[in-house]
Amino acid sequence: MRDILPALNRWYAAGEPFGLATVVAVSRSAPRDPGAAMAVGPDDEVVGSVSGGCVEGAVFELAQQVVESGEARLETFGYSDEDAFAVGLTCGGEITLLVRRVSPADDPSFGAVAESVAASRPVTVATVIDGPARRSASLAVWPDGVSGSLGSTGLDVAVTADARGELALGATGRRHYGPDGERREDAVTVFLHSFAPPPRMLVFGAIDYAAAVARIGDFLGYRVTVCDARPVFATPQRFPAGVEVVVDWPHRYLRGTTTDARTVICVLTHDPKFDVPLLQEALRRPAAYIGAMGSRRTHDDRATLLREAGLGDDELSRLRSPIGLDLGARTPEEVAVSVAAEIVALRWGGSGSPLGATGGAIHPRRPE
Repeated sequence: MRDILPALNRWYAAGEPFGLATVVAVSRSAPRDPGAAMAVGPDDEVVGSVSGGCVEGAVFELAQQVVESGEARLETFGYSDEDAFAVGLTCGGEITLLVRRVSPADDPSFGAVAESVAASRPVTVATVIDGPARRSASLAVWPDGVSGSLGSTGLDVAVTADARGELALGATGRRHYGPDGERREDAVTVFLHSFAPPPRMLVFGAIDYAAAVARIGDFLGYRVTVCDARPVFATPQRFPAGVEVVVDWPHRYLRGTTTDARTVICVLTHDPKFDVPLLQEALRRPAAYIGAMGSRRTHDDRATLLREAGLGDDELSRLRSPIGLDLGARTPEEVAVSVAAEIVALRWGGSGSPLGATGGAIHPRRPE
């Protein structure tokens, strides 16, 4: 939706209803990802695309009908070889669209959401797409606030918690709930559309452990970069597809890279000539997590060198070292799970203890 926002803002500010079609599910080789959108506004003006041209004509008519009736529609388009003239996707994939009417009366939160998206402020929009709740009912969720309702307090609470989880990763997708927010697959289906870039994971040291950490970081939704000064190790072939591989001195690369409060930094080089200048830079900049690999002796020696380089106790307290939780991990893959577990626990305030040994709510409700 980000690319068609200027037109949507213009129509919304004028109080003109428009039809908004959003891809909420895909399968196989569908041409657009969930979240892709097309809108039909006043005077039949069209912006955006949901399939690259295959079904836009049918979606145009659907949007007109939805604007006129006010009733949201959920439609699926796929490939069919039974009727050569049927509307469908030539790529053989399948897309499901939610088509709804948007106006100040239909969606009072849309203006605030659009303003946040335009200003690059993170927000997730949760919209009912199927089930007993009212289709197209929406809830806008920011890190520090909520607007709207899906129809029940329990559902709103459960969806708000999940929406913030998706927002932390910049992820978009469907979730299923009971009418009051129970974790069930057979009731209300909600589409969570996050407007935030995925957080970054910066992995320094192109060793076997780095490949495993990069793989699990990608699985968790991070945009992963692996950096090493040694070109013989920092080769794309050694890492999962989609992982950026950079040949550079780690501290120099980090100095030229933007980080924020969601960035994860994993230092796996355990070599002082790389670690110390890198951690000097890392511990003085925004990051959600900074972990460094090495034995306890390596950690103590590294901490001494960092203090000699001028870092204070507050800065050193940010360092998670030795990296990861105590899982008894041995293999690179097991160590990666240990590191990921520590990152998740730190993000959500988890203790790292077995759930069977704890009490209270498993997912404590965060204050609004």
